[in-house]
Amino acid sequence: MEYTIEVYKADRRTKSGERLELKKDLGDINESLAAAVVEANRAAGFRVELHETYVTKTNMMSGKEFKERYDTPYYCSPSSETYWSM
Repeated sequence: MEYTIEVYKADRRTKSGERLELKKDLGDINESLAAAVVEANRAAGFRVELHETYVTKTNMMSGKEFKERYDTPYYCSPSSETYWSM
């Protein structure tokens, strides 16, 4: 399974109080190795999010399932009405 890691660093200059420091595709690795990468970054004082890179969604028009990246904007996804109304 493919994973993507997002690493956030505390930054008081931003509204949210943190900023995205690193966003990297880890590729096809096992879950225990992905968890070890997350823990190593947390130990260094970062907030870490681990996502499955591709999620399965259903095409709104055809009803077929397809895979897309987890960070695809809603309006760019064939699973949304806004994609088909443009």
